[in-house]
Amino acid sequence: MDDKKIENLIESYKKYAEANGFRLNPDEKVVERLVKGLLENEKKYGARYCPCRRVTGNKEEDKPKICPCKWHQEEIERDGHCFCGLFYK
Repeated sequence: MDDKKIENLIESYKKYAEANGFRLNPDEKVVERLVKGLLENEKKYGARYCPCRRVTGNKEEDKPKICPCKWHQEEIERDGHCFCGLFYK
């Protein structure tokens, strides 16, 4: 897997998190593992589906599962982090 692509995506999610009042998981190994999962899903399914959500193959049904998923902000508010652990309060 392309290290530059991983770094760029991590940087992009870091900026997204800061712009939205939260942060990336402080454990860099976890962040890297999740980003690799997102890139694998992109290769396999054509979109960066959250690795913690089941992909059905139905593009409309799966659209909300593209990272950042539709549930992440609610989960961060409620649990202090999103379900997969990429974003933290």
